[in-house]
Amino acid sequence: MTNLFTAHPASVGETYGQHFCFALGFGVRMMLGGLAAAVHAVFPFLFVTTASRTLDELNALRAANARGRVG
Repeated sequence: MTNLFTAHPASVGETYGQHFCFALGFGVRMMLGGLAAAVHAVFPFLFVTTASRTLDELNALRAANARGRVG
């Protein structure tokens, strides 16, 4: 029987703990970037580049994490 807590992390070359830390950190940063975008929608003079910068940083982080698993 496949362990639901370890199958996906193993499929991407991580332990459960490694995957937990990466995914939690990634998710928190996504939420903060989304919150900045929502505030920016109401107050366009606030967080002018925060959401797009957060997205760029998360894309780079995800790509670096994927590269670290290859080879």
